[in-house]
Amino acid sequence: MLTTLNTAYTDTSAADLAWALGREPLPALATLDLELTGAKLQLRLLGASHQVLLEEARGTCSETVACIAGSSTPLPLGVAKRVDDWEYEFAARVEVLSPGSFAGRAQELLALVSDHPHGLAGVFPGSPHAFTAMLAHHHEGQVHWRTWHAYPQDGQLVATRTRVGVPTPAARLAARRADRSPSWA
Repeated sequence: MLTTLNTAYTDTSAADLAWALGREPLPALATLDLELTGAKLQLRLLGASHQVLLEEARGTCSETVACIAGSSTPLPLGVAKRVDDWEYEFAARVEVLSPGSFAGRAQELLALVSDHPHGLAGVFPGSPHAFTAMLAHHHEGQVHWRTWHAYPQDGQLVATRTRVGVPTPAARLAARRADRSPSWA
């Protein structure tokens, strides 16, 4: 689903993003409710970036990546921790692209997410390449989501990847392979 977010930028650059786990739901400009094999997932676009709310029989999980007033936790490169009965893994990276490469990458990501049944993308007014996009799926008993936060004024694209679930041996092997993969798509 693709939407226009009726708000000005709240984030000013990739460096302003912070990460938080376990926050209460924040006001959202757009949401997408999903049911993924017994897991209820809500993708939320904020004026300040994104929030994901996950609810399952084992518990709940809330991830926020945004400009968070008073936050002292900057966007980490990686986090692995226990949340209720789940393992939570988060990874982030910042790409710096030339203007031409940035525009092409933005169009590619928006096309991928906006046509996907588990995707939500919001474009900010003023630039077709200023957006936040989210894509979720369920695989081997785990919920995965990816996000992209675009800052065309700086040529920066922040990509995050999250996995929450009870790990299986196959999932651990797949995660190790994905961590060695050069492509974040």
